Amino acid sequence: MGDLKEAGAEASPAVAAARGGLSLLSQGESEEPSAQGSALFLGGSEVKSRAVVKYSSAPPRTAFARLEEKTDLKLPPANWLRESAKLGPAGTTILGNSKKSKPFSSFGMAYDFIDSVGNDVDVVSDSENIKKLLKIPYSKSHVSMAVHRIGRTLLLDELDIQELFMRSSQTGDWTWLKEFYQRLIDQKWQRKKKSKEHGLKNDFVRNILWTFEDIHMLVGSNMPIFGGGRYPAVSLRLRDNNKPINVLTGIDYWLDNLICNVPELVMCFHVNGIVQKYEMIKTEEIPNLENSNFSTKVIKDIAQNILSFLKSNCTKEGHTYWLFKASGSDIVKLYDLTTLCEETEDKYQNPFTMPVAILLYKVACNMMMKKNQNKKHYGTIRTLLLNCVKLLDKSRHPQIIASANYMLSELFQLDEPKKEESSESPLNENSDESYSEEEEEMPDSDENGSYGTSSDPSDDNKAVAIIKSVGELSVPEKYKSIHQIRPSCAFPVCHDTEERCRLVLSYVLEGLKSVDSSIKKESDLPAADPSTPIPLKYEDESTRGGPEGLEKQMALFLDKMGSLQKGNYSSQSGMIPGSWQHKMKLQLILKSSKAYYVLSDAAMSLQKYGRALRYIKLALQSHDTYCCLCTNMLSEVLLFLSQYLTLCGDIQLMLAQNANNRAAHLEEFNYQTKEDQEILHSLHRESSCQGFAWATDLSTDLESQLSVSCKCYEAANEILQFSDLKSQNPEHYVQVMKRMGNIRNEIGVFYMNQAAALQSERVVSKSVSAAEQQLWKKSFSCFEKGIHNFESIEDATNAALLLCNTGRLMRICAQAHCGASDEFKREFSPEEGLYYNKAVDYYLKALRSLGTRDIHPAVWDSVNWELSTTYFTMATLQQDYAPLSRKAQEQIEKEVSEAMMKSLKYCDIDSVSARQPLCQYRAATIHHRLASMYHSCLRNQVGDEHLRKQHRVLADLHYSKAVTLFQLLKDAPCELLRVQLERVAFAEFQMTSQNSNVGKLKTLSGALDIMVRTEHAFQLIRKELVEEFDQPKSGETAPAADSSPSLNQEEVIKLLSIFESRLLFLLLQSIKLLSSTKKKTSSNIEEDVVLKSNKQVYSQLLRGTANKNATLLERTEIIIHLLGQLARGGSSAVQ
Repeated sequence: MGDLKEAGAEASPAVAAARGGLSLLSQGESEEPSAQGSALFLGGSEVKSRAVVKYSSAPPRTAFARLEEKTDLKLPPANWLRESAKLGPAGTTILGNSKKSKPFSSFGMAYDFIDSVGNDVDVVSDSENIKKLLKIPYSKSHVSMAVHRIGRTLLLDELDIQELFMRSSQTGDWTWLKEFYQRLIDQKWQRKKKSKEHGLKNDFVRNILWTFEDIHMLVGSNMPIFGGGRYPAVSLRLRDNNKPINVLTGIDYWLDNLICNVPELVMCFHVNGIVQKYEMIKTEEIPNLENSNFSTKVIKDIAQNILSFLKSNCTKEGHTYWLFKASGSDIVKLYDLTTLCEETEDKYQNPFTMPVAILLYKVACNMMMKKNQNKKHYGTIRTLLLNCVKLLDKSRHPQIIASANYMLSELFQLDEPKKEESSESPLNENSDESYSEEEEEMPDSDENGSYGTSSDPSDDNKAVAIIKSVGELSVPEKYKSIHQIRPSCAFPVCHDTEERCRLVLSYVLEGLKSVDSSIKKESDLPAADPSTPIPLKYEDESTRGGPEGLEKQMALFLDKMGSLQKGNYSSQSGMIPGSWQHKMKLQLILKSSKAYYVLSDAAMSLQKYGRALRYIKLALQSHDTYCCLCTNMLSEVLLFLSQYLTLCGDIQLMLAQNANNRAAHLEEFNYQTKEDQEILHSLHRESSCQGFAWATDLSTDLESQLSVSCKCYEAANEILQFSDLKSQNPEHYVQVMKRMGNIRNEIGVFYMNQAAALQSERVVSKSVSAAEQQLWKKSFSCFEKGIHNFESIEDATNAALLLCNTGRLMRICAQAHCGASDEFKREFSPEEGLYYNKAVDYYLKALRSLGTRDIHPAVWDSVNWELSTTYFTMATLQQDYAPLSRKAQEQIEKEVSEAMMKSLKYCDIDSVSARQPLCQYRAATIHHRLASMYHSCLRNQVGDEHLRKQHRVLADLHYSKAVTLFQLLKDAPCELLRVQLERVAFAEFQMTSQNSNVGKLKTLSGALDIMVRTEHAFQLIRKELVEEFDQPKSGETAPAADSSPSLNQEEVIKLLSIFESRLLFLLLQSIKLLSSTKKKTSSNIEEDVVLKSNKQVYSQLLRGTANKNATLLERTEIIIHLLGQLARGGSSAVQ
């Protein structure tokens, strides 16, 4: 049976209780009636304790039954060492096993309750370790524990140095500790222990979440609990009646009951193994037992002080700390074994390295998977993962390292490139349990100086911290936690997108290296140096160059994309589909493609188009490799590809539009970082990365760049058709359609401009070339497809713009078909008419597409202007190059008049805008041309008096409107003057058909009145002549940008000469008629005044025109002066 004598402080109540309970065979309640726990306020109101059973493997709770008095405990019962259905197969293990704790017991618990680790729980440990710590001030026994930090959680395990010595000879672990330990430890403590293999299983009968005051602990316990009848839960202890319970045993019993939430203790007293009596003691009464009296408040203070001491000093994750108190000593020391280990041997000799690394990884995984996790935990997750990677040997643990690096890359949000400042500000708001692996340990001290080490023995300089006397632990708040927020744990705030993406790519690269290093078929791969760029095998130019080559590339690409739907797999490195390497590499490659895409987008916004193309090329190379490895293409990944190709199209278009900076773009495109080269090297292990070579070349040919851009958008659109992506992502579909419409417009304009250039180079007499016609067809096809793109997404505005451009193309076609003969024999051809009418149709379609001006006023006005211009051009050409060989004069005049009126209809002269002066000038010109036409008809017409009268009225109306509009303009004095002179000529022509002097005088008076009104035009001419005359005097400065165009002086001289001659003629005719009238009739005072005035003006004008040396300015000033005189003289007095 063994000796029942207690070993004082080293008594084993759990074992004793198990022995005492072997005869209790009646079955009672289940082991754990509730997992909810209950709050026990024991020891008065001094301490608060709450225990929740998280897990229990105990059988239904065995009922408590008393043994008969005088039972001899030294005799084994009938069922000794037999399995019992009621006790379960484990027998004595269930009832309680050795007090000795396994060295990795806390890790087993931590793995099972990963949710609690790193965040909610302060301590994870065996209950025996907790009790040993809380008894330190009362006990002379040695304490030796390993401490590990995971987030804000501390893991405590017994560290049996003697056992480690015995194991080291077999495994080579911790040989470095022998010498250090022998110098450090009290040599009296020598007890042989049997070597046992340790595992990472959770071997406890129950795991309990124990809250003691404000300390949250996950505790493992094997204490047997009994119940039944009026005792729902009791613990059973065996005691020698001759030995009173001491303080250590009392604390032991009390803590066991608190931890397991047991309200009563049953004491079985014996003398030399013979049962004497039983005694029931409530848990809250245990601290008050005779000879075992202790303060629960002091125990609470000890717990809080020890936790504060450990939290303040065990700050580095991944490090193994050793809490040690020698037997009989009052000094407690804390050592950082990892740091000491690094000074002598490599880190992998530490047997805790792997369990710690795995736990760091598991806790990080668990935090990552929580959907409701706030970003403020990202700093914690990052630190956990960095410490995990730091602990592991790359060659031994590639899977964990690859996975950890992937998770590190996942912490950085790549889909929010514009919000980094605002979104990451909460990341610094870590709780006060923040910690850091980088921070240098500072000498900790509080107001009591209790953490100092200067006065300790020589060996103590290796300790991280020291408790100089165990008595200090009983002083309330002696060791306040001074562990402040450590800023280096905060998640790094990336100040720009590139920085964030580069961090992501650095983690991706490390992950890829881990995966690649674990694939055994290295010998089958061509040797490559990651630091040198890989020569890429491009197809020859004949298969790639130009739009035709692109068509072939696109067909191959789409065929490949179609095959992906069927799950083809073509890895070059020999990875097995479904293996961890395969799954991880897929994730890492997808992450790299996203990072490169974001980098490309950022470079694009900075107008660094060469850099943007390099990054999108890397994104597409990553995606190409992903396609080679993928066995089941997700729609989300296809959407990414569509987005990548859309951005690639944007970049190619911008490169085409910024050809003047091509050298700089090319330099940026060809630059490559070592990191990018190494990632590309990893990609090339799986794929040639040439699937998208057609999309990512930097061409020097404009047509090629535009074609590539268009093909990118087409490919992006094709991908959306593969699955239901189009309907699932309507916004992206609309963007792709807009871009397709836009690029087709760009290409259409490119071909149209080329056709116009060919036309301008062509000799007038030559007919239209086949090259021109081919360019028209290409341009028209592009516009037509673009219009269809915009109409498919109901983008009326852009559809209208493309219809407008198609109209412009028709006008260019019309211009190309102008009469091939010389200028004098030229006529407006039917082909010209046909194309101009087609242009009109497209402009009208554009207006119908817009519907109303409100949709887009600027576009509406622009289309109206182009329509007005087309009608005006058509009318002008018909008027100037009348097709008299095909049509009658009257028919032509009718068509010209109709076209001019339609041009006027679409010419908005009233709306105030930048185009208003142009509209006014156009309208004035139309009225002038119509007036001239009707004037000409009147001259050439004989017969039909009604028609002549109609033409006379129309001519007069249009001349009047033309003058009104030209007078509104400040920069058209010559046009105004010309119209007025034509009006005078019109008056003169009318005068020829008049017989009576009164009628002639009236017409003459009207003509002179028109002449007087031209003063406005001469004032404008004079102003410009003065400005031109003064220009050199005020320095050689260039005229202001907004000044009117310089005056055509030849035109002015010509018009001025005509004006002078016509004014002389009118004045002379007026003088003659007035003189003859005066002779025949009685004197009229008004007529006398007019006659006198006219004679004076005539005389002065004759002298003025006779002076051949007069300058243009002087002649203009004379005219202004004379017109003023005429106005005052009342030339219009005769009605």
